[in-house]
Amino acid sequence: MTRVKLFLFLLCLTAVVTLLRIYNQNDCTWLKVLSWNNFSTVLFLKTPSPHPIIAIPTTTTTKKTHLCSCENCLTEDQGLRKDRLDTFFEPLLSKNYSVSQDNYNWWKHLQGEKSNFSNFQTTLERLFQLFPPVPDIAEPKSDKCRTCAVVGNSPRLKGANYGEIIDSKDVIIRINHGPVKGFEKDVGTKTTHRAMYPASAQNLDNSTHLLFFAFKMHDLQWLLEAFTTGFKERSDTPTTSRINANKNLVMVVNPAFMRYVHDKWLARKASYPSTGIMTVVLALYICDEVHVFGFGADTKGHWSHYWQPTSETLANAVHPGSLEYTVIEQLEKQGRLTLYKGV
Repeated sequence: MTRVKLFLFLLCLTAVVTLLRIYNQNDCTWLKVLSWNNFSTVLFLKTPSPHPIIAIPTTTTTKKTHLCSCENCLTEDQGLRKDRLDTFFEPLLSKNYSVSQDNYNWWKHLQGEKSNFSNFQTTLERLFQLFPPVPDIAEPKSDKCRTCAVVGNSPRLKGANYGEIIDSKDVIIRINHGPVKGFEKDVGTKTTHRAMYPASAQNLDNSTHLLFFAFKMHDLQWLLEAFTTGFKERSDTPTTSRINANKNLVMVVNPAFMRYVHDKWLARKASYPSTGIMTVVLALYICDEVHVFGFGADTKGHWSHYWQPTSETLANAVHPGSLEYTVIEQLEKQGRLTLYKGV
């Protein structure tokens, strides 16, 4: 009889332990004893809480995925992204982008041309048969910071010793004629992109992108012929008839983008924006981090270039030089670029 009672007691005890373990495994601890006679297993229970148990779900913190690894990533700039969404344009032309007739009309009147929209569209079709149908732009990556240097031609670069800083950037865009040889200490040695139009054209090495600004149909025709038959048409400004450059690295600025810079950033001042300010704004859209060098007049207000003797050259009346420089200063205050003012 005693053995039956002991068996029933152990059976009940086992059932209770099993239920407790299912309810809360963390509230019990098993201690094994070496001898059956000393009781095969002893159960130690923690003091039960007098309060009801409330299950609280564990909060998982999801790390935000960034579009680039820069501390201040322009690719995530909501203001810039909104501007692009509001205007529905691409900064660079591609085969799949259609310039509206309204933007074409604004563009063709920059220099009083009489070309027609149909001729413009046909020229673009020819353009993308010769040059890449999609511009060669590096896509943003979460583990990469695409740093860009936009190097202008201000005399303030002379003696600034910015060469090493400029060369440390991933993308280095130089404007028009700006030379490198003989000025390496101030302007660096590397060039990945050269912004130009026919009057400022020069030969490029095989690894440099040609960032082309066309201000009229004449310029687009020049681009096509300078790479093929040679440009033979007469021009108001001295223009080279041929150019040596990698045709697979040609990128053409969208006329709609030129209008956007004029309307949105320069409040439609002067006739149209300079290649310099358009290159700065373009960099905001193709780079994660922008550094600007060589813009503005010298300390005496002269608008010469760093490779020229100091002169009393006034700003080009076509371009609002002072306003463009003010826009760049405002962009720096907004944290959208770093401006190196020179000496």
